[in-house]
Order: sequence, then structure tokens, then C-alpha cells
Amino acid sequence: MAEYYAKSSNSLSFEVTKEETLIGKLTYASWFKFNAVIEIADGQSYQVEPKGFWGTTIELKDHERVLLKFRMNWNGEIVVQTYFDGVKNGYLFKHRGIFKESFVLTDQDGVELMILKPHLKWASMDYEYHITTSDAFETFPDKEIVLINALHCANYYMSMMMAV
Repeated sequence: MAEYYAKSSNSLSFEVTKEETLIGKLTYASWFKFNAVIEIADGQSYQVEPKGFWGTTIELKDHERVLLKFRMNWNGEIVVQTYFDGVKNGYLFKHRGIFKESFVLTDQDGVELMILKPHLKWASMDYEYHITTSDAFETFPDKEIVLINALHCANYYMSMMMAV
């Protein structure tokens, strides 16, 4: 089990750390758009952009190669598919609770891999997240990308629910 923190310095960017060490960043292009850049601490950079006319599917790309995509289904859960090293895997990202709100990433068998707990900083109206991952998640070769994308999923979920 590992703990991470995602802090927003402004409404458009988040820094993800583990034990005070920078893991990566999520930076949005502008308000009300889901376009973003994910930067991993090792220097790799990925583009996140809506696909299609309505932009209901979001893709994470390494140049033109799609590594991950997600979309919200009819009941508010987000279906995540990864394509790392030519292997397709599926995950479910869902919202839990009302007063003790959190988000959970599970594998296809329903095993919890990650829990994200948002905290609104009222003074600046920015969110922070406390993220706890399972031992199984920590063995993922591309865990940093999936972790920062889960942060994007949480922001996406909250934006979609506010729009409703």
C-alpha cells in the first residue's frame, strides 16, 4: 500500500507527490475543457484530449499512439481501458459516498486498486486529493500514468456532475 497526494496550485494544474517526491503533473489547457497534459517525473509527456463530436470519450496519447481511454457510462461510472505494451485491460472508476466522498478504481474483478479522497480548499476553491493505492497497483509498470489519469477522471466526474 502506498500514499500519494495531489495538490492544485491553481485550478488548472495538479502536482502528484509520494513522500515529498514529485511523481508527475496534470495540467489543463483551460477551464471547462478536458484537454490536458500529463507529465511524469522521468520527463515523459502525454496528451489527454476528448475524441468525437461530443467529446464523451477521453484519450491519453503518446504522440499518436493511444495508451488509455475512458468514458462515463449511463450510471455515472467511468470505464477505463488501457493499451500498454499492446495488452488491453479494463478498469472501473466510480464515485462513493456523499458526506465522506471518495473515488475508487477497481479492476475487472471488482478488486480495489486505488482510493482518491478529495478535499476542497475553501480559501482558494482548489482541490487536493489523498490517494491510497493497493500493493497490487504498486506492481503496475505504468502506474504513474494510471494514477495521474485517475486524478483526471475524478476532475472529469465532478465537472460532469456540476453540469447536470
